[in-house]
Amino acid sequence: MGQEAVLDELVNAVLSFDADKVMDTVKKALAQGIDPVKIIDDGLTKALRIVGKKFEEGEYFLMHLVAAAESVQKTINELLAPEVAKRKRQRKVLGKVVLGTVAGDIHDIGKNIVGALLFAAGFEVFDIGKDVPTEQFVNKAKEANADIVGASALLSTSLPMQHEIVKACEAEGIRNKVKLMFGGAPVTEEWVREIGGDGYAENAVEAVKAAKKLLKIQG
Repeated sequence: MGQEAVLDELVNAVLSFDADKVMDTVKKALAQGIDPVKIIDDGLTKALRIVGKKFEEGEYFLMHLVAAAESVQKTINELLAPEVAKRKRQRKVLGKVVLGTVAGDIHDIGKNIVGALLFAAGFEVFDIGKDVPTEQFVNKAKEANADIVGASALLSTSLPMQHEIVKACEAEGIRNKVKLMFGGAPVTEEWVREIGGDGYAENAVEAVKAAKKLLKIQG
């Protein structure tokens, strides 16, 4: 089986939402000597873009986004990231995004999907997890020289933490260097404007568009 056929098989595996099949197909691709960056770009991220488009068109639902994102993330973390590091290969990146769920909030499904779709779009994503203290967002942004900080809040009680991130970035002198993007069930565009944020995303597909818009990236 040629390289393109294996990569097509990988796209179909992601679209069948079969995590084991995704893992097995990536192993097959690596065994054939296909470059891990090519596997990511022409296999996994191509499939995630299709899932995102079908979600946008109403053909797929949240469960499909969750399933695809989880299988892709697991495969990248376990198989491909170590291979990329070993070969010291780098993907071309559109920008660097620090992503996390704010302190006091342990919801991370939405944040994980956003991370997977941003990665698929070509961003380097630093996922710092859930229930993340404000200073950790700021410290990671400085350490990674991030272009964007994205913070999710799924509980209305945790909304004020998004405002704390804005204030902390100002206090640390990095507010003019980083764009702040916020999302989550109780978050609105008005809220983001009110707290001095830069971008709002209603869902994961919109988050990719918002990130590109913030960095003035076409397409």
